[in-house]
Amino acid sequence: MTNFLLKGQDREIKGKRVKNLREQNLIPAVLYGHGLKNQNLAVKKNDFLKVYEKSGESSLIDLQVNDAKPVKILIHDIQRDPKSNEIIHIDFYQIREDEKITTHVKLEFAGEAPAVKELGGVLVKNYDELEIECLPKDLISSIYVDLTSLKTFSDAIHVKDLLVPASIKIFASPDEVIALVTEVKEEKVVEVKPIEEVEVVKKEKPEEETVIEKPEEEPKPVEKK
Repeated sequence: MTNFLLKGQDREIKGKRVKNLREQNLIPAVLYGHGLKNQNLAVKKNDFLKVYEKSGESSLIDLQVNDAKPVKILIHDIQRDPKSNEIIHIDFYQIREDEKITTHVKLEFAGEAPAVKELGGVLVKNYDELEIECLPKDLISSIYVDLTSLKTFSDAIHVKDLLVPASIKIFASPDEVIALVTEVKEEKVVEVKPIEEVEVVKKEKPEEETVIEKPEEEPKPVEKK
């Protein structure tokens, strides 16, 4: 297993004032562990990014604070600014050699699935990483997944198919599907017939009846007796 070394320093600045640290290219951090008192630290941004690029969150790192003896740690959590995506805080977890640790290990997909290359299927990955438990000495940085076993659309790679040491416990169910290849279904083109024109018959307005008004009769004169 590759050894990674990261140096840090004690940090007295807390709260909103940690903004001053970031302006100096330092990232505020905290170190904690089982039965240990939390320790506020700061690490150089460039040094951390170099180590993190290679180690990820599933490899042990030797953290040296000031001139003290290095301790084994895992990167437990990273907080980022929602706007800039810059790292603004790191949680380091100090491990004990005799105590099992729980962490996530990435899956390393290798090879090409024949069902993709020869049958034109689409590769579907249900997991990119898995949660595991083991002693620090048994920790692995990744789990190998051989895609060449996916020869037909009925083939699938399950958790139980992964080759990992017996000392490592995977929390996912053995029957969970890691990867498979699905068939691309052709879309059926439905021909839409043009709507026949419907002849609209304009209803003629009925002719208005001609009303002949009867002239009013003049009143007859009243005869005098």
